Amino acid sequence: MLTRRNFGIAGAGLLAAAAGLRAARTEANEETMAATTTEKFEITKTPEEWRKILTPEQFHVLREQGTERAFTSPLDKNYAAGTYDCAGCDLALFSSDTKFHSGTGWPSFFKPLDNAVGTTSDTSYFMTRTEVHCRRCGGHLGHVFNDGPPPTGLRYCMNGVALKFIPKATG
Repeated sequence: MLTRRNFGIAGAGLLAAAAGLRAARTEANEETMAATTTEKFEITKTPEEWRKILTPEQFHVLREQGTERAFTSPLDKNYAAGTYDCAGCDLALFSSDTKFHSGTGWPSFFKPLDNAVGTTSDTSYFMTRTEVHCRRCGGHLGHVFNDGPPPTGLRYCMNGVALKFIPKATG
C-alpha cells in the first residue's frame, strides 16, 4: 500500500538520483565531448584557461554543453546586418542573412557559414539530437533540427551566450 510516507521517501529518492545524474553529467561533459568526437580542434585550452577568457555562463554552455534559458539572449531579437561569431574563438559562424524568428527563444539560423561548424550525435536527456559545435575550438553552440524554413529546412537553434554579434561595417 502506498502511504504518504512511502510516497515522500520515493519522491526524495528520485530527486536525489536526478541531482546525482546531473552532477555527474556536468563534471564529465568536458571529457564526454572529447570522447564522443574524433575531431581535432585548432584551438585547445585547459578548462582553467577557458575559465579565464569566458564568463561563467559562456563556460557552462561552450565547454560543458549547457543551455541558456530561453528568451534571455538579446541576440534572439537582433536582426541587424552582420555576423555571429563564436564567443570562444571569434570564428565567424552565421550570417545575419540566414537568421530567422523561430519563436523558440534562442537565435535561429537556417544555414551556417561554410566550414564554420561541426556536428555530433547528442543522446542526453533520453533522446537523440544533433549537437552543433564550433569547428575551430569545439565549443558547444546548440542543436540543429529539421523544422526550419526554406531553402534548407533546417533550424540551427543556438545559445546566444555562445555567440558574439559583429555588426556589418558601414560605409
